[in-house]
Amino acid sequence: MKEKIRSAGHVINWVMVVFGVLELTCTKAIQKPHFDDTPTPEFHNPSWMAAIPNNRSLSEITLPGTHNTMALFGGVLAQCQSWSLALQLEAGVRLIDVRVRNVTGNLTIHHGMAYQRAHFGDVLQVVSSFLRRQPTEAVLMRLREEFSETDDIYGAVVSYIQSYANWDLLWQSRLVPTMGQVRGKLIVLQDFHGPDLGMRYRSLDIDDKWKVPTLLHVPEKWQSVQKHLEAAEVGNKDRLFLSYASGAGLFAFPSFVAQRVNVQLLEYLTVRMGKPRRFGMISMDFPAAPLLQAIIDFN
Repeated sequence: MKEKIRSAGHVINWVMVVFGVLELTCTKAIQKPHFDDTPTPEFHNPSWMAAIPNNRSLSEITLPGTHNTMALFGGVLAQCQSWSLALQLEAGVRLIDVRVRNVTGNLTIHHGMAYQRAHFGDVLQVVSSFLRRQPTEAVLMRLREEFSETDDIYGAVVSYIQSYANWDLLWQSRLVPTMGQVRGKLIVLQDFHGPDLGMRYRSLDIDDKWKVPTLLHVPEKWQSVQKHLEAAEVGNKDRLFLSYASGAGLFAFPSFVAQRVNVQLLEYLTVRMGKPRRFGMISMDFPAAPLLQAIIDFN
């Protein structure tokens, strides 16, 4: 009997995948308040940090981010975003998530085995250009190695910074800065070994339960996100909180999960509007401009 139930479950999962793929291939791109897989944001918000007081700690700011920021290619299994990095920053995203593959010192951008048609220098150039145009803003960047196991990207990262940016661009401290200290700067959330280039990613309070085996597990995913948002609101104000609304699995592609989690995230935020709240950083797949704005408005 148990084997029959298990087999039936597998059949249901496969049916969900087939219908999901058909839904994805048979419909046009979607632009809703919570989810956007079109090439262009509904509206831009390039300088929203200008309104934040200089003496406010970065850990007390509620800000939107993207998971696997550069993952625009690779099909339904690998794609997590539809806007370019430049457009994400213009739309208001201030936390980016960058994964580099190290091949003899060359840092190409990957999501798993899916090459994203870019290298780390492209990321640095886009961020540098944005911050020159918008000096009131700051960008945080989680940086880690992906699809290679050298466990030694520090030297290559330094070389790229020297070639494609400059050291003045970086916040070079583990300490949590104030907004005034990091205007016009890139804060590296260093998720690799080596001397300090910025803050340490593992020092953050993080919720990243990214494994969503099937769409039937989306409620569990959302419960984890909601619980961490609630913890961020009342937690240590000197510590950075990071909640990942993104998730994926063999039977739950990133876009499918995002459509279902993002709408619950927007509903959760909407009923709490009206006063400043500290929810920390919220990292998403395929966020829409109104969802980004809802997050920003809590400052």
